[in-house]
Amino acid sequence: MNSKVMKLDLTLMDSPIGPLTLIADGDTLVGVDLHGHHGEDSGVVRHLARHLERKHGALTFTPHTDAASAASRLRAYFAGDIDALAQQPVRTYGTDFQCEIWRALTTIPAGTTWTYAHLAQAVGRPQAVRAAGAANGANPVSLFVPCHRVIGADGTLWGYGGGLERKAWLLNHEKAPFRAMGTDHASQLGLHLAAL
Repeated sequence: MNSKVMKLDLTLMDSPIGPLTLIADGDTLVGVDLHGHHGEDSGVVRHLARHLERKHGALTFTPHTDAASAASRLRAYFAGDIDALAQQPVRTYGTDFQCEIWRALTTIPAGTTWTYAHLAQAVGRPQAVRAAGAANGANPVSLFVPCHRVIGADGTLWGYGGGLERKAWLLNHEKAPFRAMGTDHASQLGLHLAAL
């Protein structure tokens, strides 16, 4: 374990999908929290911090106006430049399989979707659909590593750490194909897809 303190930049920003926390190591984005919490007290930030501490030792957070220029890229994305996020340097920390899945996610172009089976096939593990789904769900750099572009085999939305409403908003924003759930199912989940 490294005895040097890892210094991370932390940017808080508002967005059309709610408040976001961006975490960067210099020019490289290492974490995104889109759960509606801000700052170091966020559960996702604490989880990422524990993970990084296991790999790198102690770390500190420094407030930053635009960590790794990620906030600027997000503003461009939300303003309509759906390819803006692809230019962001990111670093993910996980198992070899997780990192393989996350690299595959970065190859999904904005405006398109893959199924979980397609994602497993993309890394040469067609039988590992559930494992691919679990790795997709553990993605620490949401939006920039676009796990929201993975949908069920029937074209419907399944599993998104930020909530299905956000996933639907993002896919609608990118004009990506997916099948909206029926109104009964959507209302049970608290979705308001018609308003998106």
